[in-house]
Amino acid sequence: MGLIHLDAGVIIGLLDAADAHHESATEALAGAIRSGNRVAMAASAFAECLVGPSRRGRGAVETVNELFARLPIEVVDLDADIARVAASIRAKHTSVRLPDALVIATAAHAEADQLLTTDRRWPTARKLGLVITITTL
Repeated sequence: MGLIHLDAGVIIGLLDAADAHHESATEALAGAIRSGNRVAMAASAFAECLVGPSRRGRGAVETVNELFARLPIEVVDLDADIARVAASIRAKHTSVRLPDALVIATAAHAEADQLLTTDRRWPTARKLGLVITITTL
C-alpha cells in the first residue's frame, strides 16, 4: 500500500470520455485504488481540475466534487514548506512551470511513491533529483 499523487490531467482525462488520456487515466486510477493505495492531489491541481467545469456551471463543478468524495482523493493544502520546494524546482528547472512545480513539490513533500501525470514535457524524477517515480500516462 503506497501513496499515489495525481496531476490535474489525470482527473481531467478521467472526466472527459473524448480526452486522449481518458482510457489510460481511468485504468491508472482504478488500478491505484484497487491496489489499496492512498490517492492524493495538490490543492493547486484540484483548482486546475475545476476550471473547465466552472466555465460550464454549478452542475459540472458538483460532478467533480462528487468524484473526489466518492473515490476518495485527498486534496493536499499548499503550505510554506511545499512552496519553498516548488520555488527551488522552478529555479533549477526553468522548463517546469510553477503550477507543475507545485504539484511535483507536493508529491515530493508527502514522500509519494508515484506521481501520475499526462504532461510529457516534465523532466524525469532523476533529473529533478527526486526519489519518487513520475509516470506519464
